[in-house]
Amino acid sequence: MFSLKYATLFTLLLCACSSMGQAQKDTTALSEIKISAAPIATRLQVAAASIAVIDKVAINTNDGAILTPVLNKIPGVYMQQGALNTNRITIRGMGARTPFGTTRIKTYLDNIPLTTAEGESTIEDIDLETIGSIQIIKGPNATSFGAGLGGIIHLLTNLGGNQKSFVKSNSTYGSFGLLKQSFSGGYAQESANGYVNYSHLQSDGFRQNSSYDRKSLHLQAKKQITTSATLSFLAVYTQLKAFIPSSINETDFTTNPQKAAANWLAAQGFESYDKVLVGVGYDQELGNHWTLKAAVFGNYKKAFEPRPFDILDDQSASMGIRSSLNYKNTFLAVPFEMSVGTEMAFDTYRFLLFRNLYLTQPNQGSVQGAEFSTKKQNSNYQNYFAQMDFSLSTNWHLEAGLALNTTHYALEDLFSSGTAPALQYSFGTILSPRAGLSYSFTKNQTLFAAVSKGFSTPTVAETLTPTGQINTNLQPEIGWNYELGWKGTTLGNKLHTEISFFSTQITNLLVARRTAEDQYIGINAGSSSHVGLEAQLNYKWIKSNNWELSTNFSAAINHFRFKDFVDDAKDYSGNKLTGVPNTQWNFALDAVSNSGFSFSTSYLGIGKIPINDQNSKFTSAYRLVDCKTSYAFTILKSIKATLSAGVNNLTDARYAASIVPNAVGFGTAQPRAYYPGNPRNYYGGFAVNYLF
Repeated sequence: MFSLKYATLFTLLLCACSSMGQAQKDTTALSEIKISAAPIATRLQVAAASIAVIDKVAINTNDGAILTPVLNKIPGVYMQQGALNTNRITIRGMGARTPFGTTRIKTYLDNIPLTTAEGESTIEDIDLETIGSIQIIKGPNATSFGAGLGGIIHLLTNLGGNQKSFVKSNSTYGSFGLLKQSFSGGYAQESANGYVNYSHLQSDGFRQNSSYDRKSLHLQAKKQITTSATLSFLAVYTQLKAFIPSSINETDFTTNPQKAAANWLAAQGFESYDKVLVGVGYDQELGNHWTLKAAVFGNYKKAFEPRPFDILDDQSASMGIRSSLNYKNTFLAVPFEMSVGTEMAFDTYRFLLFRNLYLTQPNQGSVQGAEFSTKKQNSNYQNYFAQMDFSLSTNWHLEAGLALNTTHYALEDLFSSGTAPALQYSFGTILSPRAGLSYSFTKNQTLFAAVSKGFSTPTVAETLTPTGQINTNLQPEIGWNYELGWKGTTLGNKLHTEISFFSTQITNLLVARRTAEDQYIGINAGSSSHVGLEAQLNYKWIKSNNWELSTNFSAAINHFRFKDFVDDAKDYSGNKLTGVPNTQWNFALDAVSNSGFSFSTSYLGIGKIPINDQNSKFTSAYRLVDCKTSYAFTILKSIKATLSAGVNNLTDARYAASIVPNAVGFGTAQPRAYYPGNPRNYYGGFAVNYLF
């Protein structure tokens, strides 16, 4: 049961902070924001779901290296950053116990999936310069996107915002050898536009063995081929080499956080890859009532990762399609819109494992030895959906949806002698219904309620037993979500408030049990309860001809518990969910002057996080203060220049930026559970934008 003292404290906090708000958004326009991350576009104000919208100004309130400080301002969203290439995003606690990476969340770039067919997402490769806005649907409230108990993160690119042709150069320099340079250009006409961006991001890192180097090229174009049809193209190429300091034990975290894990340092472990993502979209209006949207996509990745326990040489490729057909009309004087569609993807992954001989040849880093394993895995999913939205009256808005999903894996051992057949497994057919209802007391005051069912499938690695067989008894996680919320704009359109209460009940809870430093097996070990309160208040104090002053306050209070959880004869029922803070809040202040000066600062608070299922270890709560100021000025009417400077972690707090859930020590070694956060660091930048 959700703690009464937390609810009372939260209510008092809302009352005390009722005059707080957000600088980067005009609260007058908040109710008119269109949510385009779903097949049926709807206004934020009437949507029967908790949805966060992050605009370009908010994205630019940091050094531009990674989205971590941006996402952590959203209540219920928590991004742990072990390094620029080691991250885990959770929404309402979903995916918090994943050993590495982001799962239980679907991610998209302009309707092109970034999530693989087996459910893993990587958004840190997408350069922030190319992102125009972000829309986040929390919880299993978007049945049209398939497996994703946590929700949807939809990155929308800059292409739609290009109103003029331009060229732009942007450079940022910072502590620990940070250097980011980007060169972009846009071409805009009435019936066609295009965008290109080249970016180079590098850093030495503040820890040993943590240098990072990423180059990316982003190409995008859209052409109106008829009065009713549009063709679009998107391609992203990424080249990365990032060394891995890995996690460290509590003693090193306390006394020497710059230290890398000894075995990763000796092996000079790193990951490198070349990756290509391509998508082609086609949109057409079919008469007055029908609209067709379709996109085909594909990606290819070639990777190499020397690790202390082995050397991984792998490659993956996938192809897929996403399409929807919408019908909009009126029935019995009730306006409605219906959408039916599908999303399907087919992945092939092949990997080779080699011995790492670094211990026999000291001071040489990783040395490739004999091959000892070669495997190929195929995975695919098919998601079919139907959704209907009804404007029942001026005040009532009804949403209903149903999705059907199938997921299939196949694994083939290419190294062992003989002709053993491929191991195959399917999770069968999963139905995901959803219903949501909103009632608008006025144009700017809305109450909503929703109920939905979501699921997340295990990854292939989680389905394997220690002998390499597929555990056919493993089932997807299933969750029922119940949500009640309120959205309102008051005080002359100056104050915008969003409050939501949710309860998500998970069964077939997936547990990643560690069997070796690089090996995990998945089991269904029970159920969990995710109950919480989230709130966001945006207040515009001053809006005049000379300047604007705004504030924002957001908070989440979590009561996430294992309900019925027994793992290896150990009963953790009633314990706090591993890897999730009990509280999360952020206060931000933004000031903008028409003379070109702007200033933004944020104060982030993260509560204690359980490190293990038995709740015997917790991280310490921490607070982070970030600040940024900039000055924009015009040269010769067509050239806009911007100078900027900022500081992250102003108070030089020592904190765990990420953890390894349920880390264990082998032999006499302490468990390596901690990824230290960056100490105080500075950056400065200069951008020049020429408009044609």
